[in-house]
Amino acid sequence: MATKKILMLVGDFVEDYEAMVPFQMLLMVGHEVHAVCPGKKPGETVRTAVHDFEGDQTYSEKPGHNFAINGDFDAVDPAAYHALVIPGGRAPEYLRLNPRVIEIVRHFAQTNKPIASICHGQQILVAAGVLEGRTATAYPAVKPDVERAGATWCEVNATASNAHADGNLVTAPAWPAHPEWMRKFLDVLGTRIEP
Repeated sequence: MATKKILMLVGDFVEDYEAMVPFQMLLMVGHEVHAVCPGKKPGETVRTAVHDFEGDQTYSEKPGHNFAINGDFDAVDPAAYHALVIPGGRAPEYLRLNPRVIEIVRHFAQTNKPIASICHGQQILVAAGVLEGRTATAYPAVKPDVERAGATWCEVNATASNAHADGNLVTAPAWPAHPEWMRKFLDVLGTRIEP
């Protein structure tokens, strides 16, 4: 298996599981992952939030871990990466305001490189204008944004454990979907894990 170089966009209050778990899973299968954040340098951290589904009308939020940045956002050359991962949480709502974030996401979409986005990460895809004509899912509260961006909505199942692949784009509603989301993303990456 060829090692792929993967870029992950994070920010303060990124969803803990949606950053930590994919980061670790992708490293585990041999890929190189650079987690970057606007305004932060390698060795610094972002604070995370743990979102849970406890029977309320929306998810609850609790403090998570500190997640270490290991790449330099200011030095990112998207052409040097094979794929992009966008975790959810609260970070996407303000990361999408950064013109360089939008430029990076558009590069991956325009060059048809694999993109894995989960939960509220699709807010960044909406802001970048890369969902038109695509089929995608997201956290249900993001459905109106996804549809207004010109995408066809892929329904979220009752346990939010499904994921959807549309060509190079792999989307999921929330961290319960990690197994299917990462399986589909690895497939798009061409990564094979032998039993």
